[in-house]
Amino acid sequence: MLGVRRSSHPYINAPPSPSFTRTPEHPLSASLSSAPPLLASPRAISSSSRLLDYRCASWLQDNFSRSTQALFYNYKQLPIQRMLDFDFLCGEETPSIAGIINPGSEGFQKLFFGQEEIAIPVHSSIEAACSAHPTADVFINFASFRSAAASSMSALKQPTIRVVAIIAEGVPESDAKQLIAYARANNKVIIGPATLHRPGSIGFVSKSGGMSNELYNTIARVTDGIYEGIAIGGDVFPGSTLSDHVLRFNNIPQVKMMVVLGELGGRDEYSLVEALKEGKVHKPVVAWVSGTCARLFKSEVQFGHAGAKSGGELESAQAKNKALREAGAVVPTSYEDLESAIKETFEKLIEEGKIAPVSEVTPPQIPEDLNIAIKSGRVRAPTHIICTISDERGEEPSYAGVPMSTIVEEGYGVGDVLSLLWFKRSLPRYCTQFIEICIMLCADHGPCVSGAHNTIVTARAGKDLISSLVSGLLTIGPRFGGAIDDAARYFKDAYDRGLTPYEFVEDMKKKGIRVPGIGHRIKSRDNRDKRVQLLQKYAHTHFPSVKYMEYAVTVETYTLSKANNLVLNVDGAIGSLFSIF
Repeated sequence: MLGVRRSSHPYINAPPSPSFTRTPEHPLSASLSSAPPLLASPRAISSSSRLLDYRCASWLQDNFSRSTQALFYNYKQLPIQRMLDFDFLCGEETPSIAGIINPGSEGFQKLFFGQEEIAIPVHSSIEAACSAHPTADVFINFASFRSAAASSMSALKQPTIRVVAIIAEGVPESDAKQLIAYARANNKVIIGPATLHRPGSIGFVSKSGGMSNELYNTIARVTDGIYEGIAIGGDVFPGSTLSDHVLRFNNIPQVKMMVVLGELGGRDEYSLVEALKEGKVHKPVVAWVSGTCARLFKSEVQFGHAGAKSGGELESAQAKNKALREAGAVVPTSYEDLESAIKETFEKLIEEGKIAPVSEVTPPQIPEDLNIAIKSGRVRAPTHIICTISDERGEEPSYAGVPMSTIVEEGYGVGDVLSLLWFKRSLPRYCTQFIEICIMLCADHGPCVSGAHNTIVTARAGKDLISSLVSGLLTIGPRFGGAIDDAARYFKDAYDRGLTPYEFVEDMKKKGIRVPGIGHRIKSRDNRDKRVQLLQKYAHTHFPSVKYMEYAVTVETYTLSKANNLVLNVDGAIGSLFSIF
């Protein structure tokens, strides 16, 4: 199961394409025909960081329930994890995310549900996800504004999808009109967020998604919480109006009062004024229209939303607030007084016995991510891997504690960098230059050595570059490539133990070990390896001591008495000189 521990959670032990059944009260075939399709602007959801939760909402009466599940388009880990955390806080047994749609990818994504790690299926297309999860009828679209319209239309055309929530701002108005028209014609819904703090008594509707966050907090402080909250968006062509939702809240028994947040520009608020005057709203409405500061500017001001632009006195915030107040809504004198107005209206309903006070419910604690806890210094955890060579956790990478900027600015060479990586310290210049000489001398051993031979043969067999290279690298060992390490180890050990060349060679012979660094197929006493001579010359000139190399030469003198080709080769020369490091 992709490394995820088994558990009793349905996602972990389910087959590759799990599905979840609805309760009898909320069958998949439930019709939306009992109410007209209400739509919110594609800009209704203003922030990807906001919790989106549709399970407890009463949108269109009972078409959302605690068992409602959604498909999440365009994988974004943080919003999905926050939704799962919200599910956990609400005491849900099943996550509200049934599957993730990430174009071009398939498999599973590990996330947390409380303290339990779960695997949520990932699908490469909308069609595949809808087929795998037929009971997931909400589509949460996190595509950018450039592709949100196309993916949303594709979702609306799926028979199992009833609701599409679009996160992106800046969706072209022509595309928004097409989505609205298609949704209305097919009895489907495009909505903004229904962000619930707790199942309270307040129905909240706003044009601004950003300001909704502020009002959610305000309402939670002075009332028993929000029953449903929605931001319809501030586009010029919103899918639904403030009055649409106020009238809907008016018919929901659990909603005892409404809070409305409008803004300057357009005449949407006047439809609510007419509804209040005609007596269609029987519950208290606390309202405020933002943008009163616009009169302080000498010229017309375009605020953040496309529709937040006053086209005349009737569209000003002051005129709208006055009209709402005269129609019977509770309208404070300033935004600062809005909290007091909400509190006073709520407390009056309690006094009248229309709202029964409820005790606060302590939500469960959401486990904190380990990385965040470690960063804040609240916990410590053992590491799984320790690296003493390089470190890229700080502001810039470092090699053996030397910052990358120092390496570049002070002109470190390849040998200097390798000294940091191999020996974990800065070696003297004669050592780092020696490393560079070794690289140049051994850059190519020709086509006849084991590694080159295997690489050539593999390439001739039609294999790719990586396969050919690996076949050559796999020949590296005591007889090829690895002789440098062994030569350094054995020459140093023999010298430090005071063995004579005779004792050393004969001891190796008894053990059945070839003397590393001695012998060559072509070179001999009369045809010395030029590379060995260059290394010996450099060492005699720059090294403070060449005792291990001189010992290797005495071993060569003894081995040449046995065979003419048992000369000190380049591996032996390099190994004996590296021993001094």
